[in-house]
Formats: sequence, structure tokens, C-alpha cells
Amino acid sequence: MRCDMDTTDGVRELYLRLLRAWNDRDAQAMGDCFATDGAMIGFDGSIVDGRTRVIEHLAPIFADHPTASYVTIVRSVRSVGDTAILLADAGMRRPGADAIIPEANARQTIVATRSGDAWSIDLFQNTPAALHGDEDGRTALTAELAVAHAP
Repeated sequence: MRCDMDTTDGVRELYLRLLRAWNDRDAQAMGDCFATDGAMIGFDGSIVDGRTRVIEHLAPIFADHPTASYVTIVRSVRSVGDTAILLADAGMRRPGADAIIPEANARQTIVATRSGDAWSIDLFQNTPAALHGDEDGRTALTAELAVAHAP
């Protein structure tokens, strides 16, 4: 089922709000994007269940580490009723740098649910885009992300 513009725009904005919160190092704002029982699967495979746990997980990371910032390319938004799936590619830049960190390239997915006019994340998954055996694909993705904009 194709998304109507409200779905596409709403889910895209939710995703961009999530990444802006990361770039701003704001655990509360990031957690606020999640449903109460939403889940996050990190780049390293860690699983964090629940909005409160997402905030608790991220707060010390932001407090203790200079995190790289995201740039992104949203590839698609698909919906089935009041649920939508967003697929995106994301790259990261070290603080104060312009270059993309190729080993941090990721395929990101959110599954979001609408309640009234509001969307919330039920699942955010951040999977490494290592593209093993596809050096040309990895190089092309990094080049594409190098001209992508921060959310």
C-alpha cells in the first residue's frame, strides 16, 4: 500500500526528529520519538526496550562521549493502515569534520504507528552497511552520503 502524503511526511519528520535529537545529543528528545514500549536495536546489536530505557541508555553516552553526527537519505516510506516502515541510509561525521566515516555507514529502519495525528517509533534498527564483498557499492554509498544533509 502506498503512503498518502500525510503518512509520508509524518513518518519522515519523525525519523528526522530522531536523528536531530541524536545530533543535538538530547536523550530525552530522542526517547520522546518512541512509543512507550518502543524498541531500539543499535549499530552494535544491542537491544533497548521501552522509551524510558532508551533515554537511560542514551543519556550516559551523550554525557561521556563526543558522538559523531548523522546525515541521511530517506529511501522509502511504506504504510499498512496506521503503521509505516521507513528505510534510510545514514552516514556519520566526527565532531568538527566534514568527511563521512565509511565504517559507520548504516541502513536504518523505523516501524512507526499513528495514534490520531501523531506518529511514534515502535522499532528503530540501525544496521551496519558494511557491504562485504561490494567495494564499489560501499564507495558509492559513502560518496552519496558525503553530499547528504544533516536532518
